Amino acid sequence: MLRQVKTENGWVRGIEAADPRITAFKGIPFAAPPTGKNRWRAPQPCENWAGVRDTSRFAPISMQWIPGLGDDIYCREWHVDPEIPMGEDCLYLNIWTNAKKADEKKPVLVWFFGGGLQCGYPAEMEFDGERIARRGIIVVTVNYRVGALGFLTHPEITREQPDAPANFGNLDQQAGLRWVQRNIAAFGGDPDRVTIAGQSAGGGSVMSQVACPGNSGLFSNAVVMSAMIFDPYLRREIGRPEKLADAEKKGEDFFAFLGVRNLKEARAVDAVTLQRSYEKYMESHVPFFTVQDDLFCVGDPIALYRAGKCQDVAMMAGNTSSEFLNTIEAKDETELAGEAKRLFGEQADNFLAIPESRKKAGEAGYAPVSGIECTVKGVLGDKAEQGKKGYCYCFDPDIPGWDNPGTFHSSDLWFWFETLAKCWRPFVGRHYDLARQMCDYFCNFISSGDPNGKDLNGETLPEWQAWSAAAPCTMRFTGDGARAETEPLSPLKQFLTERIMERMRGI
Repeated sequence: MLRQVKTENGWVRGIEAADPRITAFKGIPFAAPPTGKNRWRAPQPCENWAGVRDTSRFAPISMQWIPGLGDDIYCREWHVDPEIPMGEDCLYLNIWTNAKKADEKKPVLVWFFGGGLQCGYPAEMEFDGERIARRGIIVVTVNYRVGALGFLTHPEITREQPDAPANFGNLDQQAGLRWVQRNIAAFGGDPDRVTIAGQSAGGGSVMSQVACPGNSGLFSNAVVMSAMIFDPYLRREIGRPEKLADAEKKGEDFFAFLGVRNLKEARAVDAVTLQRSYEKYMESHVPFFTVQDDLFCVGDPIALYRAGKCQDVAMMAGNTSSEFLNTIEAKDETELAGEAKRLFGEQADNFLAIPESRKKAGEAGYAPVSGIECTVKGVLGDKAEQGKKGYCYCFDPDIPGWDNPGTFHSSDLWFWFETLAKCWRPFVGRHYDLARQMCDYFCNFISSGDPNGKDLNGETLPEWQAWSAAAPCTMRFTGDGARAETEPLSPLKQFLTERIMERMRGI
């Protein structure tokens, strides 16, 4: 087993996983600490170390809200430990490998966590890479800066470092990818077979990396979970980068809120004070996200991918069945009809009608539609016309528990990583069967850019065809297993998808 490996900066010693045929290396530094003068700078080279570095525990998570203090679903699900180490010195990655020697050239997964670019960390228990590593995949999970320390912009920062004025958390991810290219072969991985994947803001980060002009050769496949979002009802856009100049004004507002006069003073504020001040700031201000700096980010990543102005990758993308459903809200039939006309014009009557049961109940709202589903299918349809394959899925099993959560945003993570045994929910055998199947598809895609192939038992998985408008195929993951659906979009979804794509082509 590869328990001890030499990286470009020195030797590391890992620890056997629960399955001793797998070694976990936790907390390997891939860049210098982003502290002091390195705060709000692109990640700097890591210094060498002497001797053998112990990598048996996760490094501190990046500065964010203290996990586990709330009673929301995510504090119940995996943000459970208020005592987890946290600090500004956070640029570390983790590796799971089942390689016995360095020349095995196994495919590689690089995973980016979600959390709205404001929170999250690789040490979340659902991200344990052991089950994926059992299938011969080298798993790498990369930590990155979030919130104000990861995404603040300011005119003084731009003047000081015009070559990297923004998007420091995304640049951390990129630095992790470049580290993988230089080092992963020593862990038994193949730097020419790298798949990047992520969920929610992690999936948005995948799109940002795919659309970055400077990322040629860093990866060949991409998996985007619950992150390809355009609002079909034109109410808001999620994840579209704002212009650098606009974001800089927000940075000036935050410096004033923080009570500092310049960048030097801001860099001198201790990390805890800065983070807690940012939390108060967010109560009345929009958080900091990825911005269009025309260096790392040159436009809307989804639109750039659709247009082919991106890295050439195979794509797998989808959503859970009940997350981010858009609804036309109205108090009564007259208001609903007016809202529908405003949104859909003369075609409204073809799509919308209030069921008698809802009229009697006096319920508001109608026509729940997933903006992610419409966006994914529209984008993959356009890519199919360019001769590019993309695979579409919908996660749609029952999720047990006293809170009756439905297929809430992120609920699929337990299944993709096959880590259900770590969850408090009373999953039963068929859930474990589905998780094994989903993990098999995931690993097949990581290996070849195609999810089809054998499952862990050597049996052929149900066929998953690439999505196209002419031959639509969605792999629906249900409580009874994977089921390929080859039905066209409903008239309403087709109409909304066309609206989304029309807007996207105009960006």
